[in-house]
Amino acid sequence: MAHLYLSALRFDFRCPTLQRLVEHLAETARQPLDCYIRALYAFALLGQSRPEGLTVMDEVLAKAEEHAKPLHVLLHGLWLGQDLDQGAERLLALCSRPVLATGTDPVVLFRVAGALRRLGRYDEGLGAIDRAIGCLPPGDTSVHADSVRERSLLCAARDLHQHRSTTRTSSRVPS
Repeated sequence: MAHLYLSALRFDFRCPTLQRLVEHLAETARQPLDCYIRALYAFALLGQSRPEGLTVMDEVLAKAEEHAKPLHVLLHGLWLGQDLDQGAERLLALCSRPVLATGTDPVVLFRVAGALRRLGRYDEGLGAIDRAIGCLPPGDTSVHADSVRERSLLCAARDLHQHRSTTRTSSRVPS
């Protein structure tokens, strides 16, 4: 039951509530928390851009090995935590783990695209999001909408970057 309830909080982006509940579980549980709940705790911290989330993430990674579910939870937290130091780089490193680096998981490709956008690697990000959209089954409208939104963000960020580069170049007066 804890997995289901905490996962629901994850998908509702209720990071502070999720954090408090896991901390309460940790205080009252008669046994150590399992790897999935620890991953959800890391998600709650990462999603709030709290640096201690990276420490918890590393602890989970040491135990999770190549179990996809906890790794996806960690990816989600890194994706949500926009202000984490080295967050985009850590996300890309996590995506290179064998269980995630299949090139056919639209969620992983979606997360990769977001990390590449944060790093200013817009064309690579567009390639990743186009692959993600191509991997989606017909009728998966919720994930498709998120992917199209990420594609729009990538295009807007790239266009803004190009506009600023052009503006700086054209505003320079030759001596």
